[in-house]
Amino acid sequence: MDLRILVADRDGVTSIVGELPDAPPEGGWVWLDAIAVADDVADLLHVTDRLGLDRLAVRDAVVDVDVPKTDDFGDHVLVVLHGLRDNAVATYEVDCFLRPGWLVTVRGPEAVSVGAVFHQVQHRPDLARCGADELCGLLADVMTRRLLSVLEAFDDRVEGLVAKALAADPTLLEELTAVRTDLAGVRRIVKPQREALDVLRHSGSSILADAGRRRFSDVFDVASRLAGGLDDARSALAETLDAYRGAEARKATEVSKVLTVYAAIMLPLSLIAGIFGMNFVDLPLLERRWGWLIVVGAMFVIALMSLGVFVSLGWIRRPSGRRTGEVLGKGLLEATLAPVQIVGAVVEMGAMPLRATGSRLRQVTFDGTVDDPADEPIDEAPGRATHGSE
Repeated sequence: MDLRILVADRDGVTSIVGELPDAPPEGGWVWLDAIAVADDVADLLHVTDRLGLDRLAVRDAVVDVDVPKTDDFGDHVLVVLHGLRDNAVATYEVDCFLRPGWLVTVRGPEAVSVGAVFHQVQHRPDLARCGADELCGLLADVMTRRLLSVLEAFDDRVEGLVAKALAADPTLLEELTAVRTDLAGVRRIVKPQREALDVLRHSGSSILADAGRRRFSDVFDVASRLAGGLDDARSALAETLDAYRGAEARKATEVSKVLTVYAAIMLPLSLIAGIFGMNFVDLPLLERRWGWLIVVGAMFVIALMSLGVFVSLGWIRRPSGRRTGEVLGKGLLEATLAPVQIVGAVVEMGAMPLRATGSRLRQVTFDGTVDDPADEPIDEAPGRATHGSE
């Protein structure tokens, strides 16, 4: 277990090593940041028992994974928050225990937002004049704003998805499923976090001052905007899927139209060929030297007339030689490969859930990596805390 301690008084914020102070300085606060895993429960309880924190809540902070929530124990308040990981579209948990003049955070090593705020607070003497509840609100602000990068990544990706949908690209389904899985995972966290912040901004606990409630109110606005953006993104994905289905149906209709034209032209020609292929000795033109040329010429004329009928109906454009051959060839090729494409689509759909949870999911959805947030400044003003680049 790794324990880090910050103490703030009128002179500023200092980091101490060793024994936890018995009480916070007058008008100041103490921040105890504990990086712990399941094997550190006993050591962590030994430290938190001195502060009178609920033992079950402390144990759950290390062992269990909770959704964002707020619990009021009377003499202290528990705030469970979630932030965005660096290397995946997933969240981590941070449990914040608030007492008058005390802030205790229990987290895992992946909680980069807490590390960034802890580092930056040491260089911000003005934060020494705020309360522990405001400090917790600042941490909630940074963690919630980091989640906004999910929407930024989606906005960068949605245009490409729409373009693939309109082109009926068969790879769209896999990418669409991966993006939707990522958004759903974040959405399951954002809604409870917004509710927890709503409880804090209206809380009547004496542990929270008016300045702290205002800070949490600002963070609630950010969470509300994030929740609304995720709902809009979900609707955009549904519309993209509808556009893909429409484009696919239109593409299938064009192929069917080409095949219909081809069949309609070939049917009378097949009829003529079938008649003259019968084994009767008295068929007309059978014994003439140029009879086959006459029949072929008649078939050619019938084909041109049939083609002209479809052009006049607007089913096809006027033949332009090479273009007509390409369209007919494409229609026949797609019709030939249709059974293979159906089997391939079934295999791809069966593999989607596995791919959406693997490393390919991160590469499909977010191609970039998250920068270290510890190198960026944090604005202390309510509602303007900056976060690490995602």
